[in-house]
Amino acid sequence: MRHGKKFNHLGRTAAHRKAMLANMACSLIEHKRINTTVAKAKALKQFVEPLITKSKAENNQTTEKGTHNRRIVFSNLRSKEAVTELFSTVAEKVGDRPGGYTRIIKLGNRLGDNADMAMIELVDFNELYNAGKKPAKKTTRRSRRGGAKKVEAAAPVAETTVKDDSEE
Repeated sequence: MRHGKKFNHLGRTAAHRKAMLANMACSLIEHKRINTTVAKAKALKQFVEPLITKSKAENNQTTEKGTHNRRIVFSNLRSKEAVTELFSTVAEKVGDRPGGYTRIIKLGNRLGDNADMAMIELVDFNELYNAGKKPAKKTTRRSRRGGAKKVEAAAPVAETTVKDDSEE
C-alpha cells in the first residue's frame, strides 16, 4: 500500500536521492534540457520548480530576502555556477510566467533496459516552440469579400487595355 507516500523514492537512500536531484537540477539549469527516465524527470520537476520561483522572487524583494533565497537555493543545488545562472539568466526569462517552468516530453523506451525515457527542459528556452507561436500572432484574418473585390477590379482594367489596342 502507498499510504502517506508523498513522492517517489526512486529506489535510493535519502542522501543519494538528494545528491542525484541536485546534480540533475544543476545540469538542467546549465544546459536548459536533459534526457532522463520519466520517473526521475517527474521527481526533478517537483525539486527544481520551487527553486526557480525563489530565484524569480529576488527581483521583486529587498536585498535581504534576495540573499536569503540565494542561500536556500545554494543549499539545495550545491553549485555556485548553477545558482548564478539561475538567478541571472533563468530568472529574467521566467519573470512574467506564473508557474510551470519545465516541460516533460516522453521519448520512448531505452534500448538497454526498456526504461521509459523523457526529455525535461525549461519552457522559455525552447526556440522551436517559441518561434512557432510568434508569427501566428502577427498574421491577420482576411475575409473572402476583400479578395473578391480585388479580382473584380482587375478584370475591367484588362478589358480596357484590350479596347485601347483595338482602337489604334
